[in-house]
Amino acid sequence: MNKRERVKAFFNNEPVDHIPACFWRHYSPELERGEDVVEAHLKFYRETGLDVVKISSDGYFGWPAPVLRNLKEPAELYHIEHVGIDTPFMREQVERARQIVDRLDGECFTFYTLFCPLSIFRLQVGWDKMMECMRGDPEAVMHACEVIAQDEIALIDCLLREVGVDGIFYSVQNAEVTRFTPEEYKKWVEPSDRRVLDFANSVSRYNVLHCCGWDADEAGTHNHLESWAEYPSGAVSWAAYVDNKDVTQIRAFFRGRPAWGGFDNRTGGVLYAGDKKAVQAETKRLIEQGGSRGFMLGPDCSMPNDITTERIRWVVEAACDAGI
Repeated sequence: MNKRERVKAFFNNEPVDHIPACFWRHYSPELERGEDVVEAHLKFYRETGLDVVKISSDGYFGWPAPVLRNLKEPAELYHIEHVGIDTPFMREQVERARQIVDRLDGECFTFYTLFCPLSIFRLQVGWDKMMECMRGDPEAVMHACEVIAQDEIALIDCLLREVGVDGIFYSVQNAEVTRFTPEEYKKWVEPSDRRVLDFANSVSRYNVLHCCGWDADEAGTHNHLESWAEYPSGAVSWAAYVDNKDVTQIRAFFRGRPAWGGFDNRTGGVLYAGDKKAVQAETKRLIEQGGSRGFMLGPDCSMPNDITTERIRWVVEAACDAGI
């Protein structure tokens, strides 16, 4: 199997010659824009031997709507304006993805990383302001998230149809058990979450639902995973070490959907801190657990920026040696 065949089989819950792998990291500020970050993606992919390139949206977090830059009162959100697809903020993301996809020339699957609308809002205004607005006027926040969702849809349309990215790696957040009740999440957050995801799924069947656990981990809590249980996607990426579900459990929770993950992404995890023998033993343990269908090796979330590519290569080598 080549890399595309292997990953397509993963999405189809079909047998593979060996378990595919994809890990990812963020890129430092000096690599956030332009050709350097394109080269950084390709270098990471080549040096690790991964089966997939997950394209980062580093440098384009947040949302450059003027009303969000100095937001004081939730009512101001009713005046939010669209960020058009022809603005530099949008076109630069499209161009970055295009360069990476063109350079790969069909060698492997590519996914573009996007956050759900409420997370985009939070990345622009901060956690405290997000919660202040949500508690003060949730309808105003929902309005802002709807506008952001419409703009995200325009971006996704370009990425999937114009550029040829295979799918969206869609990061859903804000479902920590300490933040909203499941009822609040469903009413306030799910509508914009689903609007973006449903559009992506209408264009491609290779979208990944990333059930992000990074803030839950920082806060010493976990997610209301049930808030995302019915979100449709081609595969699921999850935080095994935050939400305490192994690959068998997460596939059962999401009714048999292919699962991507298994490794702790933190500095105390075996991938970052263990020796080669320990990393490869953990790889083989996860493969035995995940089986030959519907499993791809990966991390709970982004790896620390200082992890060496050699360590990730150890995983790929062990996966190849293990076969099925």
